[in-house]
Amino acid sequence: MKSKKEQLDELNARMAKCSACALRPVCKNVVPGEGNAEAEIMFIGEAPGQKEDETGHPFVGAAGKFLNEMLAMINLKREDVYIANVVKCRPPQNRDPLPDEIAACWPWLLAQIKIIQPKLIVTLGRHSMERFLPGMKISQVHGKAMRREIPGIGKQIFYTLYHPAAALYNGGMRETLIKDFRRIPKVLKKIKKEAE
Repeated sequence: MKSKKEQLDELNARMAKCSACALRPVCKNVVPGEGNAEAEIMFIGEAPGQKEDETGHPFVGAAGKFLNEMLAMINLKREDVYIANVVKCRPPQNRDPLPDEIAACWPWLLAQIKIIQPKLIVTLGRHSMERFLPGMKISQVHGKAMRREIPGIGKQIFYTLYHPAAALYNGGMRETLIKDFRRIPKVLKKIKKEAE
C-alpha cells in the first residue's frame, strides 16, 4: 500500500500534465498544492497568483506571508498543514476563476482531499467557500464550522475564513480573520472529541 505522500506525489505529477481548461497554456506552472500528506487541517484558497505561478508553490506572496504569521499564532507551520487551491493554474491578470475552470480542476482537488482525509477543511475566501458551501454569504458564515456531505468525499467539516489577500489591506477584516483563525485549534479539538 502506497503512503499518502507517495499517492499525493503521483497525483501532483499527473496534475502538472493537465490541460483540461484554457488556463494551462497561459500560465508558467501548475500549482498543485503542498504540505503534510498526513495533515489534519487542509487550507483551500481560490487560485494561484503571479508569485505562485512563477514558483509553482501555493501562497508565497504577501498573502502567503500573512498566512504563515497566522499559522505561527496557533503554533503551526506550513509543514504541519496542507495548502491547495480550487484552481491549480493562474487565471490571467489574477481575474476570478471561471466556472468551467473550477469544474475542470474539481477532480484534482477531490482526489487530494480523498488522499489526505483532513479532519478540517479551512476555506480561504469566497470562491473556495462557494465550491463547498454554495449559496452562502462569507460575511455571514466566516468563523463558523459546518458539516456537509460532499459527493465523492462524504461527511466533511468546513471552516470558512476571509481570504488573507483581502484582509491584508482592510484593517477591520484583518482583525476578524485573525480572531477566526485563532479559533482553529478549538474547532479541531471539538472534532476529535466528537470522533472518540
